[in-house]
Amino acid sequence: MIVDVITPFPNLIQGAFEESILSRARDKGAVKITCWDLRNFATDKHKTVDDYPYGGGAGMILKPEPIFLAIEAVRKENPESEPRIIMMTPQGQTYTQEKARELSIEKHLIFLCGHYRGVDERVTEALVTDEISIGDYIITGGELAAAVVIDSVIRLLPDVLNNFDSAEGDSFTSGLLDHPHYTRPEVFRGMPVPDVLLSGHHEKIRQWRTEQAMARTQKRRPELIKNK
Repeated sequence: MIVDVITPFPNLIQGAFEESILSRARDKGAVKITCWDLRNFATDKHKTVDDYPYGGGAGMILKPEPIFLAIEAVRKENPESEPRIIMMTPQGQTYTQEKARELSIEKHLIFLCGHYRGVDERVTEALVTDEISIGDYIITGGELAAAVVIDSVIRLLPDVLNNFDSAEGDSFTSGLLDHPHYTRPEVFRGMPVPDVLLSGHHEKIRQWRTEQAMARTQKRRPELIKNK
């Protein structure tokens, strides 16, 4: 998979790609991640990428010219691909595990990281294929949100995780929250591990985990069960 991130603040996101699963995925060749500094595509000597909004109002708007030029540069690097161009925005579709699976089968993803008050609407109209929000709250820019989405997608790629079952069993993969987990010691400060997990009876353990996942989901996120 090819992942390109276009941002006026590349340092906000590059560090996320140098650690843990994302770093290992790059080392294995499962993904190629490139950060593009939007300011390198500015058309003036001051490398300006934002301007005041027409009609007045508070805040600054990312200009269309640098973004269009950046997208064109990315496409030139990968002339055969048909990328999904994803805008990270609080106005987008709320991100889910289902969306992560959908994106994980793509060959090329381009992430546009919104900043300031927003992005010129002509970018969305002419370039963007997907608008994604990671939740109903506001953060400084789209970089951290893009890192969240990229991480959730990359870990679904074949051979990225040491044990793919650890991805298949995650919360939301089955439509339910994950079941409780325990490890050594067997008793910690008077709190024991459930006997069934020590029984060695795989079918009983599977049934217990299913029941616990259902009970936990019913208690914490009942809407997930209603939507199944």
